[in-house]
Amino acid sequence: MKRIGILTAGGDTPALNATIFGAVQRANALKIEMVGLIRGYAALLDPQTPHVFLNPLFSGIPELDPCKGGTLLGSSRTYVDSTRPENRDAVARSLRDLKLDGLICIGGDGTINGMQPLTELLPCVLAPKTIDNDLGLNYPGEPEEWAEREAASQQGSSTASTSIARDTIRLEEMINYATPGYATAVFTVAQSIERLRTTAESHHRIAIVEVMGRQSGYIALGAAYAQPDLILIPEVPVNPRKLTQQVARIYDRQHNVVIVVGEGVRNEEGTELGATSKSFDPAGNIRYSGAADAIAQMLKQSLGDDLFEETRRFEPDSSPLFSRKIGHTQRGGRPILFDRYSATQLGGKAVDLLTTGSNNEVATLQYSETAGFTVSSIAANKLRDRNGEIRPREVHPSFFDSQRLQLSPLGVQYLRPIFSRSVGADDVEYIRREVFDDGCLNGAYQSITTDIRKRIRRI
Repeated sequence: MKRIGILTAGGDTPALNATIFGAVQRANALKIEMVGLIRGYAALLDPQTPHVFLNPLFSGIPELDPCKGGTLLGSSRTYVDSTRPENRDAVARSLRDLKLDGLICIGGDGTINGMQPLTELLPCVLAPKTIDNDLGLNYPGEPEEWAEREAASQQGSSTASTSIARDTIRLEEMINYATPGYATAVFTVAQSIERLRTTAESHHRIAIVEVMGRQSGYIALGAAYAQPDLILIPEVPVNPRKLTQQVARIYDRQHNVVIVVGEGVRNEEGTELGATSKSFDPAGNIRYSGAADAIAQMLKQSLGDDLFEETRRFEPDSSPLFSRKIGHTQRGGRPILFDRYSATQLGGKAVDLLTTGSNNEVATLQYSETAGFTVSSIAANKLRDRNGEIRPREVHPSFFDSQRLQLSPLGVQYLRPIFSRSVGADDVEYIRREVFDDGCLNGAYQSITTDIRKRIRRI
């Protein structure tokens, strides 16, 4: 294998450049050329196919910094529609003109679906990334149970959500233990919640903080590091009466409450509280309009005014509840040590998969108590259910205490290996030396895009 292409697709994460860096470093060792495709799959549909040579003379270009967030290659949510012959022909022409022997796609479930038509044209592998941590399996064979649960649900069976799924899992069984970008997103969320807590305490208010994750509650789960009073995840339907009782009990004791809400939370009828008006992003994912706002409105009606009589007497007529979205800050910025490590390892593994003849394979990060974190791989088809669909990995019920609305003991065990050493000394030094560097006051921001544009070539 002489030349490999690499692209980033879908939403950005803090660890994309680190994944590219890992792939380039491994390619340098094997004397393989690396070609970066600009703006993901869109480059293959462009007749000019914009691209960048990432390792001329088998040395990485200086613009490729694993400590920088985002992606120097750019990203888009454009995918190859295999039902349109003109798209397939355009992609085949681009791959041929670039003389690629293989392709690495960096992304999540949308990216792996977009990769499928390309696997018929040349060997392709996926290096995973997503802050949602939803690309993988809780245990081997889980996709088979998705179809079984759906069938049971359609038949009205009580086994739909209980007896078919395992009651508990072993952490060593998880396929792709954590995805690059997840740890940094949780780091950002934990810091934000700690800061919002002081406002809630000072003014005796109830804060509802919304975090990303779509249908998967892993970011909300990781937010436990900020010690919120309650955590609501999409996998556990919200019971308004139980939630109101717990909020009232906590507020009566400490005169403030912090609630973390995963953006995809549902009510007991299965309706997504943050998707009251249906809209979708280009990948077909629901855009959530405000789960935290929905929870705040629910509590405003159910708690009444008497609860706040003592703490907010003589206060202006403003709500004792407030909601905040942490938003896209979860996707950006410098990746912390754990993400840099896992991303570079998975980027290198993707190169190795191609050189050993793999196609339609996914590089994975595995964990065991004895070996720690190691890299492996799984065939993409093993992530699919009987209908050929790859679904987001959900938080397993054994990770969450649905009565307390907090982490379970197994949930604590799951998070500990990721975060116990997730921040490195260089991360702390970066804060000390770079954030308030005097040079930031004297010059404009220098965008990496400006430098990369000078390197872009076209067919």
